[in-house]
Amino acid sequence: MAELPLFPFPGSSHRGPDPVFSRLRAEQPVVRVTTANGTPAWLITRHEDIRTALEDPRLSRAASYEPTAPQFEGLFQAPPGMIISLDPPDHTRLRTLAVQAFSPERIEGMRPRVRRLVEELLGQAEKDAAEGPVDLLGALTGPLALSVICELLGVPEQDRTSFHGWIRRFADVGGPQDEAVAAREQLGAYMAGLVMAKTQTPGDDVLSALIAARLGHDRLSTEELIGLGYTLLGAGGDSSASQLANSVLTLLARHRDVWHRLGGHPEEIPAAVEELLRGVNLLGDDTSGLPRIATEDITIAGVTIPAGDAVFLAFASANRDGTVFTDPDRLDFGRTHNPHLTFGHGAHRCLGAPLARIELAVAIEELTRRYPDARLAVPEDELAWQQGDVNHRLVALPIHLHGDPTT
Repeated sequence: MAELPLFPFPGSSHRGPDPVFSRLRAEQPVVRVTTANGTPAWLITRHEDIRTALEDPRLSRAASYEPTAPQFEGLFQAPPGMIISLDPPDHTRLRTLAVQAFSPERIEGMRPRVRRLVEELLGQAEKDAAEGPVDLLGALTGPLALSVICELLGVPEQDRTSFHGWIRRFADVGGPQDEAVAAREQLGAYMAGLVMAKTQTPGDDVLSALIAARLGHDRLSTEELIGLGYTLLGAGGDSSASQLANSVLTLLARHRDVWHRLGGHPEEIPAAVEELLRGVNLLGDDTSGLPRIATEDITIAGVTIPAGDAVFLAFASANRDGTVFTDPDRLDFGRTHNPHLTFGHGAHRCLGAPLARIELAVAIEELTRRYPDARLAVPEDELAWQQGDVNHRLVALPIHLHGDPTT
């Protein structure tokens, strides 16, 4: 195989991973790569091998924070101490406590609240549409994701405007760093106060349920509760908003027939959501975004990864693996067998996956039903993307809700 470009590979977008991943899956499914700052690492690209890696305790997330661990400039690394940064038994303890608050009944109970939020946001968007195109990021996807987090945490209505502002400044990778640091401090102080308030007066929200979660005499500390809150902000905020925006873009730009069909056949939306989760590439570097360190020699697909080496798992590549998905590069909205790895697998599988599915399904159902003639207000190739972000994130998504008035 020809020499590989520096990893992350440059040819990826929301439409899919760089074509080099297809060659790697066929020829070198476990390959040594060089990252932009010269640090070598291993890249795993096949579905089966990634599942195997995710189940192997010898690939450690926590070890990536050791002073001697390989360092990677420009690639996302979650802060230490968060649940996604831990290994068993610390991770097992936190997850066992947290899963009590994310019961299927509680998350499904969020569906009516999500629908109410979508209806309210689209009601305002209808008013704005009289003035011209609507930016769906500002009108729906961003506010919806933030409002769902507020519902999860039980943030009082009177605090939500401030809370939204702190999150936006904290998450703005291209904005002033002093503002981002100040916003993080304000968020931390606010969440500490919110934990104290919910401890004294519990509500009907996930944060209150996390506070109440117990394993015998064990419970989550204030610091752990704040860390879980930040995890919700990252996974449930920007990722959910970007996935919804990119999914709407995909449907409007290249699958208008599906958009029209879903508007009249809401029973088909769950399968369509799974295909959008599989086929719309969210992560900007095409990996789980999180390096793992081999704590001892590990052999995967016949290749031995030495102890101490870093490993990246290419989830977007796994989701295009032709040994698992028929015609993997085509979006098949009726696909019935869809074991994608967008939410991970094993011990670190995303706790919020069921809620993310609800947000996507409800928003797409309301959009396709209300606006069958919706169209992009600019050509797809003129849309701007946030540079250097963790996710493939649009700067704006202007659409005509009722079709292009000039045609």
